[in-house]
Amino acid sequence: MTTHLGIGVIGMGWMGTAHGRSYRLVNDRFHDAGVQARLVICADDVAHRAEEAQEQLGFAESTTDWRRVIEHPEVQIINIAAPNFLHLEMVQAAAAAGKHIFCEKPVGRSPQETAEIEKVAREAGVMSFVGFNYRWAPMVQHCKNLIESGKLGRLTHYRGRFFSMYGSNPHGLLTWRFKRGLAGAGALGDILSHVVDMAHMLIGPIRRVVSNRHTFIRERPLPIPGQGTHFSLGKPGDPTGPVENEDYVSALVEFANGVQGSFEACRAIFGPKCEMSFEVNGAAGAAKWNFERMNELDLYLPDPEGLHDGYTTLLGGPKYPYHARFNPGDGIGIGYEDLKVIEAYNFLMSVAEGVQRAPSFADALRLAEVQAAIMRSWESGAWEEIDGVEHL
Repeated sequence: MTTHLGIGVIGMGWMGTAHGRSYRLVNDRFHDAGVQARLVICADDVAHRAEEAQEQLGFAESTTDWRRVIEHPEVQIINIAAPNFLHLEMVQAAAAAGKHIFCEKPVGRSPQETAEIEKVAREAGVMSFVGFNYRWAPMVQHCKNLIESGKLGRLTHYRGRFFSMYGSNPHGLLTWRFKRGLAGAGALGDILSHVVDMAHMLIGPIRRVVSNRHTFIRERPLPIPGQGTHFSLGKPGDPTGPVENEDYVSALVEFANGVQGSFEACRAIFGPKCEMSFEVNGAAGAAKWNFERMNELDLYLPDPEGLHDGYTTLLGGPKYPYHARFNPGDGIGIGYEDLKVIEAYNFLMSVAEGVQRAPSFADALRLAEVQAAIMRSWESGAWEEIDGVEHL
């Protein structure tokens, strides 16, 4: 028996469009899963984007009023890919309507907003999911299985980072991501959120952190509403405005299980294109992964004779989790949007089975608790314990 679920997507920029495609591709790549998605309605406050998304992706309807998506009687799932400052209001409305909710990270503009969002969805009894797509890479999932099976031994060290050049050009536009009132935090919410989520999945809870931040580019050209993405550039001489949040975050980290580590993220670094990566060391082995080479895993598992004492690069293939859903060949890679398809599949299965899968808003709340401690450390200059976060 197949469960059919109606999808409404809010926000049809790059990410909302990727989500729309991902639901449609679940029907193909996971055709035997017992769940089918139907694209019912999409919304964007820029009319031509909503209309183009309807035509391109095959939504039955489009609108410039996001409330129509939530009110639509044929929609069971609300997918929020709108800017951060809209998330709380949209989640409140979706939860009140009894709709299941996917929301892009970091969910809230502040730890307190994320805590409120988690509370609203939990009390409404709806399923939730968060766009931490990097965790779904087959080689990451293989590394997770190696850790959980004890192949790396007792874990001792973890280093996670996300270096991206999207903000390295001073002519990069002053989009909402650079405005505190619209995005909340900068690199902490936008890209370090992925780093923390990956660490939570692979290593476990964090006990305490000490952190630093910096803003490298303090003025940026003003954007034209409804045009471009956060990768778009202005021209010399364009009017500018102030950047209101941080370009860079670093932190030393102590995990609850005693693992020692570090986090680092920067959106204005020059060199790495999209280096979302980690290194994990245990008493019996080690592993390294980098999204720029997402179909590879560097693995160190020496044999007792010492004849294979060095890192080996594993290439992705159908023996690793999810890979065979996309192609049957070793060394034939999958891509970024394939991770969004795996993500959409897991959310749809949560709803169809009535069993919450990770990452949910509860996982986003764990991230928010770490973010709050990092922010406190910015002010105190000292180690800060991971504590609960109060609701709004």
